[in-house]
Amino acid sequence: MNKEISVPLNPTRALAAASVSRLSAWMRSGGIVVGGSALVAVCAHLALPLYFTPVPLSLAPFAVLIFGLLLRPRLAAAALGTYLLEGALGLPVFAPTPLSPGGLAHLLGPTGGYLLSYPAAAALTAFLVRRTGRGFAPAALAAAAGSLVILLSGAVWLAVLTHGSAQTVFSLAVLPFLPGDALKVAAAAALTAGWVRLRRRTA
Repeated sequence: MNKEISVPLNPTRALAAASVSRLSAWMRSGGIVVGGSALVAVCAHLALPLYFTPVPLSLAPFAVLIFGLLLRPRLAAAALGTYLLEGALGLPVFAPTPLSPGGLAHLLGPTGGYLLSYPAAAALTAFLVRRTGRGFAPAALAAAAGSLVILLSGAVWLAVLTHGSAQTVFSLAVLPFLPGDALKVAAAAALTAGWVRLRRRTA
């Protein structure tokens, strides 16, 4: 009668394997965070100044929504937090505007409310999409919630900064960006749904 012989696992090897696995995961997460912040910076520079408002049209919110739809909440927030830290330290990652010289002063300028909301908006989008699914409709709803956080934060910040009326702030900080943000939400949801379908086919 054959008996199976069990070989005890060497504790040292097991510990080393676990350490290598954790290090690999940290390096992967770190690469995603740094790469994500760089992508947001590129999108931020794809901006169009508007003569009637100090807030430019920018693709940075689109990157925020993409990260929220594809990454875990903490990882998405970390990528956007790293982006803000890079900008606060003076790296040229923010959208150039005539009223904001860059660095920490940029975060205190007219677009500061939008920028500071990025980590929370990405985390909220990630949280919602993981509870509803990554199909187009649930992804669009999650992205719309994240976009709303960005717009509201930007409007509140601009209201405090300029002491403007609600109507004035709405016309400067929200209304001009609604059509573009709707397109960003739809595009982010479509890309996410397509990515999920592609991964399922190749799995």
